[in-house]
Amino acid sequence: MKKTFYSNGKLFITGEYVVLDGGIAFSLPTKFGQNLIIEENNGDFLHWKSFDCNDKIWLEEKILISEIKNNSKNGNPAKDTLVEILHFASEMNGEILEKNSGFDVSTKLTFPRNWGLGSSSTLINNIAQWFEINAFELLNKSFGGSGYDIANAQNDTAILYQISGINPIVKPIDFSPEFAKNIFFVYLNQKQSSKEAIKSYREKKSEIGPIVEKIDSITKKALQANNFEEFGNLMKQHEATLSPVLEIKTVQERLFLDFDGVIKSLGAWGGDFVMVISEENPKDYFKQKGFDTILTYEEMIL
Repeated sequence: MKKTFYSNGKLFITGEYVVLDGGIAFSLPTKFGQNLIIEENNGDFLHWKSFDCNDKIWLEEKILISEIKNNSKNGNPAKDTLVEILHFASEMNGEILEKNSGFDVSTKLTFPRNWGLGSSSTLINNIAQWFEINAFELLNKSFGGSGYDIANAQNDTAILYQISGINPIVKPIDFSPEFAKNIFFVYLNQKQSSKEAIKSYREKKSEIGPIVEKIDSITKKALQANNFEEFGNLMKQHEATLSPVLEIKTVQERLFLDFDGVIKSLGAWGGDFVMVISEENPKDYFKQKGFDTILTYEEMIL
């Protein structure tokens, strides 16, 4: 019997980094995500195929059930990571791999792998659905991180998210501002490691309490903003508040100082997508700067 699972991608709008210290994260699910399709086979292995958004296989492995149970490593980073996730999933629910002899498994991304919309989090959430286990717990055992991306994978609306043990506080909210037409997302042609960004934040932060309170306040005000100018000013405040904590210049200072509008980093600073708040469509400006992937709010957000 074939089983199909799907998880949404995500964009981290406000509260990045401080979410690790109890701050409120505001994030949006994307129209892009990842599928997982499972079919039983008669072997003692998983025949695993991972397809990119162009239907090209980027990973194909034969994984023995014994490799998963023993968390065996073979020096292939992609396979080793996958085996580790499946190992922890099978520890949490051993019945899936016990009662069946094997599986043909395929995954399919609907966005380019380098976009940073959650290829790992959507995979973990899909595997958790397959094994009927807690996706946040599986994340903690494998990749680690705040878990907001798992919450986005599971929700079709904007969310507010706070860490609270294994089961975080997830509040679905309505975010459909009239100024959505003034919000754009631009890919910076760089991939940023969330693990490395978190490590750097942990090393650099000082007394974080007041910063968390200020960022939380900005998030709450942003959700009530009446126009794109007000929303943009709040995003500028958010960037200015985190910049000295991270000891990193804002992305607008570094790359787009002459831009007439507001540009905000999303998630780990230094890569992936940025959010642009602008009165006019900024496509020409960014193309002239060498950035060709520009999506409207409607094109990106679920």
